[in-house]
Amino acid sequence: MSKTPALNRRAFLATAAALGATGLAPSFAQQFDPYTGQPIVGATPGATPDAGAVQYDAAANQRHNISSFRAQDWRPYFDTLTNGAILCDLTSRAVHYWSEDGTVYRLFPSSIPVSEDLTRKGRTEIIKKVVGPSWAPTPEMKKRNPEWPDFVPPGPDNPLGTHALWLSWQYYRIHGTHDTRKIGRKSSNGCIGLYNEHIQQLYDLTKIGTQVLLI
Repeated sequence: MSKTPALNRRAFLATAAALGATGLAPSFAQQFDPYTGQPIVGATPGATPDAGAVQYDAAANQRHNISSFRAQDWRPYFDTLTNGAILCDLTSRAVHYWSEDGTVYRLFPSSIPVSEDLTRKGRTEIIKKVVGPSWAPTPEMKKRNPEWPDFVPPGPDNPLGTHALWLSWQYYRIHGTHDTRKIGRKSSNGCIGLYNEHIQQLYDLTKIGTQVLLI
């Protein structure tokens, strides 16, 4: 497989901005920083807790990952492509997918966990696929944010977006998001987030048993 050159910085930003403009940002996700539980200044009131209200240092360079956002070969990471393969690269904040026969390759920008203690790396696989997922905070999230509801049904306020892929690790998902500001940033309590348009594509391409590697 020949390697594709790194994406042009300006082209990537333009594409990401265009996708973001089509999304609906859930109201509560704008209201609180869900990792610290502190209100976000100027937030819009609402009703959705989220593992990924935008969390970042406004003074920091948020675009440093773009230089490493490039196509990859699957061979350094997987022995075979049996059941297809997903590589979640936390450094470049990108998700790579290869089909079982090697004819399909996709590259998506992603969000990543907000801190090292919430980050899990290693090999897992898809064990469940859900369209219109519901969401419930984990026990640890509830401890940090007791004001959060115990359950959020599917819909535009749901932090898992339109589709979700359950991994074999408890509480870990690859999922969509209605808050498009999260993509490319540290903005989750452990999961990997994609634009809704992209998680739908990945959902359609994958199956139960698709291998997943987080590095």
